[in-house]
Amino acid sequence: MAKKYIVSSLLFCISFFISAQEDSFKALVGGTLIDGFGGDPIKNSVIIIKGDRIQTVGTIETITIPDTIEVISTEGMTVLPGLWDMHVHTMINGHADYAYWDKVYPPLLKDVIMPSSAEQLLMAGVTSARDLGAPLEESIAVRDAINNGERIGATLYVSGPFIQHKPYPGTEAFRWGVAGPEDGRAKIKKLAKAGVDCIKLIDQDQMTMEELKAIVDEAHKHNLKVVAHGHRPEEIRRGLLADVDCFEHTGLSSAPEYPEDVMAMIKERTAQMNKGPLFWCPTVEGLYNYEYTRDHPEKLDNDSWHRGLPDSVVVDIKNSIKHPDRLPYFQLTPVRKPTLERKINQLLEAGVVLMVGTDSGIPMKFHSQSTWNELDVWVNEFGIDPMYAIRAATYWPSLWMGKANEVGTITPGKYADIIAVEGDVLRYISLLQDVDIVIKHGKRYK
Repeated sequence: MAKKYIVSSLLFCISFFISAQEDSFKALVGGTLIDGFGGDPIKNSVIIIKGDRIQTVGTIETITIPDTIEVISTEGMTVLPGLWDMHVHTMINGHADYAYWDKVYPPLLKDVIMPSSAEQLLMAGVTSARDLGAPLEESIAVRDAINNGERIGATLYVSGPFIQHKPYPGTEAFRWGVAGPEDGRAKIKKLAKAGVDCIKLIDQDQMTMEELKAIVDEAHKHNLKVVAHGHRPEEIRRGLLADVDCFEHTGLSSAPEYPEDVMAMIKERTAQMNKGPLFWCPTVEGLYNYEYTRDHPEKLDNDSWHRGLPDSVVVDIKNSIKHPDRLPYFQLTPVRKPTLERKINQLLEAGVVLMVGTDSGIPMKFHSQSTWNELDVWVNEFGIDPMYAIRAATYWPSLWMGKANEVGTITPGKYADIIAVEGDVLRYISLLQDVDIVIKHGKRYK
């Protein structure tokens, strides 16, 4: 009897503790709030958080804060929704030799590499990310471990393996080839059954239209959106004909702009209101900043990208990028760089909705740095309105992922995914390189 009483009492105490944690309150008080909808920032804001959700949003003048609530001062800060990065690769982390990485590091992907990437993203203020291209089992396992609270990291939305005409040698674990329309449908069914969040499609110009349409059609049957590369004109043409949901990269190598017929197709697509916006992640930062990084390699010494990685891996990555000027990956970049702004302007003029995605993980581009660098290039180099850029990293990604009822804006009832940074990010977007407060699902991580 005594044992039963002790067990019952213990269970009651545990239940009470969990309930108290879930119902705990905190208030962010005093900051300038950018809520994600694009309106004027709210001065002297107050955000009440209950458990993992936002309960109330207002100002110091309109909300009375009970003495029992934990108060987090955001005086002098900009407060905004947690950022999204819509194009990351958690399976890589800045190493310059892909063939070597793909051969040596697969055994560490699930337990070391991918979790460290997700944690680095979160510490940089990226509370949600779309992970495009990785082995299926590892992608699902890391995503679920974060969602279940077993790992610390950005909430991941995963595609699993790339879908393409034929995998490159040595990449079969995370690149699936397609041999005919029925094989394409079978691959998508397998991914859907495994529980991926979207489909990543590349090299679609090397497929038949029958294969491509079968892939996109099957994905849509399973309520999975399709992300497609836009590196070559024919990839874009075929992607538009097949009705893919988002394009990645500015592409077209050193060509100065998109061809007229491609732009005509894009404009025809953006005119179709019944299909919603045409989305695009230009991923320009890695290319645009290469020459600066090459000539000022001391920025690579920032140790934020070491987080979660064993010393041996850090040393390996450092050795691979010891000579930034010699990396084959970037040899054409100085010729490509002048074309980036023109291509982005073409897309904007055609009515495309841009989303922030960075290709984070490519050589010398680390998950702890890429997102703010992308925003900085958009605003300070290409002249994009800072509010547009912030919405491209908050509101629009949540809508694309079908999660706008849960995250993406600071709204009562949504998850408390919130960041704050000292200063005015609408004037100085680069302040996002050092986010002061990171809250995800109501829990403060930084």
